[in-house]
Amino acid sequence: MSDNRREFLKKSALLGLGSIAGSLLGETKINALNTVETNLLGTEPAFTLPPLPYAYDALEPFIDKQTMEIHHDKHHKAYIDKLNGADNNILKLTVSDEQKCKMVSADTPALVRNNLGGHFNHSLFWQLLKPNPTQAPNLPASKLAEAVNQQYKSFDDFKREFSDKALKIFGSGWCWLIIDETKKLRITTTANQDNPLMQVAADKGQIVLALDVWEHAYYLKYQNKRADYINNWWNIVNWQKAEELFSAK
Repeated sequence: MSDNRREFLKKSALLGLGSIAGSLLGETKINALNTVETNLLGTEPAFTLPPLPYAYDALEPFIDKQTMEIHHDKHHKAYIDKLNGADNNILKLTVSDEQKCKMVSADTPALVRNNLGGHFNHSLFWQLLKPNPTQAPNLPASKLAEAVNQQYKSFDDFKREFSDKALKIFGSGWCWLIIDETKKLRITTTANQDNPLMQVAADKGQIVLALDVWEHAYYLKYQNKRADYINNWWNIVNWQKAEELFSAK
């Protein structure tokens, strides 16, 4: 069968099934048509929503179930939807999202910069959280702990400085622990959905730890009490993942 005839048959099938799906309503109709197109034309979205590595309520009492549902299923998904609707050379490259972030410059369109950052930052953020049902003390271990103590004298001093910088971010943004270009640990912040991988970051480096301080990350439970959110976040930091990122330097 020729390629032209095969393409004609695929499009004809889409039209026929589209008329069937037309009897459906709203999101159900859209999902049906997307499924048909994917199966028949072999197209898949370039970006997909990663599942949470735990249940929505697994981070309670520190982050509530409703916040996690909205944060992951609505906010994170919105970044992905916008990326999949964008036309930009960076997004078309068959490289990791980390490498794509490293290509973001001041000339990158805001839609790509904001949504690529939003997708990458959140994908990492979910991994850097873990349940703590017994509310046991949560401390770093091994090489990362040694590096933190060497750089900041003690974990408490590090925690105090990180919390203070996260609290003082004006508006929305992120607080990070990175390995900077001199191979030293550094606490830094970015606005909006920027991250330290991007060329636009004031402090660039390899990410070890990330804290989302956008209001949608905490407002349902903490309202305007960002300090309480930050203080409770320390209970659910996934230090094993942070150690993995640190050891990859």
